[in-house]
Amino acid sequence: MLTVDFDRLRVGRGTKFIDVGAGAGRHSYEALRRGADVIAFDLDEVELKAVDDMFGAMELEGEIPPGGRGQVEVGNILDIPHPDGSFDVVLASEILEHVPEDVQAISELVRILAPGGTLAVTVPAWFPEWVCWALSDEYHANEGGHIRIYKADELQAKLEDAGLEFTHKHHAHALHSPFWWLKCAVGVEQDQNPAVKAYHQLLVWDMMKAPKLTRWSEKALNPLIGKSVALYFRKPF
Repeated sequence: MLTVDFDRLRVGRGTKFIDVGAGAGRHSYEALRRGADVIAFDLDEVELKAVDDMFGAMELEGEIPPGGRGQVEVGNILDIPHPDGSFDVVLASEILEHVPEDVQAISELVRILAPGGTLAVTVPAWFPEWVCWALSDEYHANEGGHIRIYKADELQAKLEDAGLEFTHKHHAHALHSPFWWLKCAVGVEQDQNPAVKAYHQLLVWDMMKAPKLTRWSEKALNPLIGKSVALYFRKPF
């Protein structure tokens, strides 16, 4: 389940790509399938071990084009251990809402991006996130949880202040918003609730089958209730 548009990012063979806050690696895998030189960067060593194992499995299955390379790196977004201008594409998906020092984090993302390169940032969209917070403290008030709700124009301004040029914005995952509202209403840990289980099965079916009806429905609903908002920027030469 991808949140960003890889065609818009122009990720291909030899693209130097870093996925900051890679988590379970969903975006890193897509970049590697396109032949990029990928670093999956995260604080969580356990998750990164699983990502590294998947990189190895992809190589064994012949899923990586010639020149593609995947590696993992443990580190903190506030101090990324790479020189200025190291990457053609920098991605930070669903990470800034967790970071108290978001301006410092943005500065690091911009620093490691090469002139002419693309930075994509995704965060929970304001309205769906506000509903989740209104329904449940448990959803966000925990160690490592969401500490702020961004408005897209607020986040855009912070990245522009850091020296980037805004190029595009879109929303994603509208079908996931009602799922999280339901979880927040019944308890975020209540995975066995019949309604939660039924909706989860619907989402899994949709991801596996991608039927036209749900794809069209989500596309239509994304601007209204898309769970995430993705913003794209270019670093001037």
